[in-house]
Parts: sequence; C-alpha cells; structure tokens
Amino acid sequence: MKAALLFGQERLELEVSEDTLFLEMQDMEALADPGRAIEEVLNRPIKSPPLGELAAGKDNACVVISDITRPAPNKVLLPPLLKALEAGGLPREKITILVATGMHRPNLGEELEYMVGRDIMEGYNIVNHYCRRPEVYRKVDEIDGAPIEINTHYLEAGLKILTGLIEPHFYAGYSGGGKAILPGISSFETMKFMHSYQMVDHPNLRNCLLKGNPFHEYVVRVAGLVGVDFILNVVINRERAVAGVFAGHYDHAHLAGCDMVYDHSVVPVEERVDLVITSGGGYPLDSTFYQMSKALIGARDILKPGGTIFLACECREGIGGPEFTHMLRSIGSPQEFFEGYCDPENFVIDQWCAQNIYQALEHAGRIYVYSPGVEKEDLEKMGMVKVENVQNTVSDLRRAYAKAVVIPDGPYVVGMIQ
Repeated sequence: MKAALLFGQERLELEVSEDTLFLEMQDMEALADPGRAIEEVLNRPIKSPPLGELAAGKDNACVVISDITRPAPNKVLLPPLLKALEAGGLPREKITILVATGMHRPNLGEELEYMVGRDIMEGYNIVNHYCRRPEVYRKVDEIDGAPIEINTHYLEAGLKILTGLIEPHFYAGYSGGGKAILPGISSFETMKFMHSYQMVDHPNLRNCLLKGNPFHEYVVRVAGLVGVDFILNVVINRERAVAGVFAGHYDHAHLAGCDMVYDHSVVPVEERVDLVITSGGGYPLDSTFYQMSKALIGARDILKPGGTIFLACECREGIGGPEFTHMLRSIGSPQEFFEGYCDPENFVIDQWCAQNIYQALEHAGRIYVYSPGVEKEDLEKMGMVKVENVQNTVSDLRRAYAKAVVIPDGPYVVGMIQ
C-alpha cells in the first residue's frame, strides 16, 4: 500500500504493509465557487445581521487575518469581505487589515504578497501585530492575576472582524473564532499566561475538546469582553481547497464550523498502537520544527507508552526562532526541561512547543524524524533519531510492530481512542 504524507509543498510517498491502519479525514467536496459562497454567507450569516448592514455608519474597521504559519486562504477570504465593507459605506482607507502574528515574526514583502495577493497588499493598510511592543496594545482584563493585553488597532476599531481557518487544535480544541484575538493579537505577557507550563499541562487542552477546556473558555471570555462584530471562518479539505464557509456571530458561527471539522477530521481508534507514522502537515506548517509539536502530540495520544513515532517534516527554515532553537540545544532530557520550566519565573518564548515535544518524548520509546532541514546533532540532542533512508526505515519499523497507524495529513486528522 502507498502512503502519501504531506511534506513541504509535495507529498512523500512510502510503501507500507497492507495491515497498516490509515487515519484520514473524510472527503470533503471543494466548493465550486468559494468566492460566491463567501458572498452568500456574508449576506446570510449565522445569528448576525449581514456584514454590509454592520458596516453602514461605521467610521472604520479592523479585519484580523491569520499569519503565514496557517494555511488560511486569505486570498479567497478577503476580496468578498472587503467588497462587502466598501459596499456598506466604508472606504478602503478606513479599513485596517491586522495580521495576527501571535509571537511569530511579522509577514512582509513577498511573504505578505503570497498571503493576500499584490492588489490587496498595495491597496489596503496592512499592519502586523508585535507582541513585545507595549505601544501597540493595552490591558483590558486580568485572569488569575495575569494581564490580558490586546492590540489597540483592534480595540479602537468601529467594526471588529475576525477571519480564520477552523481545524483541530491541540490547545484550543479548534482553531478559528476568538483565537484570532487570544493569542493572535495579544501581548507577550498575555501569552505567558495562555501558554504557561501549567496551562499546557492541563489534561483538557486537547484536540477537538471544548467543554471543560480552560484555553477555549478564556478565548471565548476575552472575545466577549473586547467585542467581535463578525467572523468569517472556513474549513478546508485535504487538497487545501475551501469546503465550508461560516460567518456571523463569533461563537455560534465558529461552533457550526467546529461541527463540520469534527465530522470529517476525527477518526475513532479502538485501542492504542505500537507505531504511528505521521506527517508534520506540509507547508506552511512544517516550515520549522517548532510547529511539529502538533503532529507529535497527535501521535502520542494514540500511541502505547514506549511505542514509536515516525515523523516526516520538511523544515525548510530549520528548527525555529532563536529562543526555541537555543532551548532545544541546551536541554538534555525531558525531565531537565520539566524541572526547569515548570517555574513561571523561567518562562521563555516558545517554551510551550518544547514542552509538547518533551511530553511526546517522555511517552514514546523512540521518535524517528525524516527532515532535510534539521541537523542530525540537533535531533540527537532532543533524543530523536534522524532518518536518512526513509523507505528502509519505515519498512523496518513496520516489520517490528504488530499494530501501526499512518496519518498522511498529520495534525489535520485526530485519532480518538474509543
């Protein structure tokens, strides 16, 4: 049997034995005309007036979009949305597009053009969120003593709009919705709370779980506090084409999209397995090893303790940012990380992804990684094995274990133990 794993902008083809279980999202038919579908939902949204009506009489608008690390189809989302705003009476010079970078780098130049297209890049005011610049955000609340600080472009807008992609998320349950605010346009201090060691360690932070999930509950709380006038979220299929469009009330429309994702992306698994062969999710998600925590946690959740994970990820930009890279190169074991970073005083940027990676390492007996962009020494420092011959390694692993699972789309599919 052939397994085609998402890998960079291609698929990595591997041969696996016929008794290997495949976890794949159900086929979702792409919308024939996604632009037209978006226009329709903007006019007939869920529990909200049409977007054009909301725009009437407003002085300005802020439209939040996902950054380069998310495969959100901004080029598809933005044209009909911006057209509706202008038809409602908002001139384009009164519309700000805010890139929800979270703690990631700004998206500029060719990267920004790739995200939104040249016409929008040159025709609208586009700003990046900078989580470490106090002049671009202000405090709106406290949660457990932590400041909740949000970008002022958004807070001061007369019309507040969130866009995004709904997919499984290993912290929030699902991406999209109010996550564009928290953590998308939040400050570094707010991130320290939302991505703290204690938060990430909470058992209810998991894929496709909302009830009792503190991360999701805080997202909804803050979205309600700062205000969201309208959301436009999409669901994509395996080919990254738009398969569902949801617009309107920030909570109700988001939940409708989550239902679609659950129906198509969650696959029941009868019992834990010995071997999980998975993908980092392809470009742009697998641009760095930083994002591989999502695939590793998804694999861990269906793996027997002491089992083996095989991960394929391109990592064209290497490990990740300087803080994350330094952290992984300086830690010698999962236990060393847990003991050092459980103290809030030691918090550093990107530690949550390292925490998840070490959680997977602690659970698994061995993790094999095929990644042209990550050096052998760095993987060995993390306690992983760098793979050179992909097919031989997979074949050897498959022969060694009785129960194996392949997840070709990695973190976009959730195996759920029954």
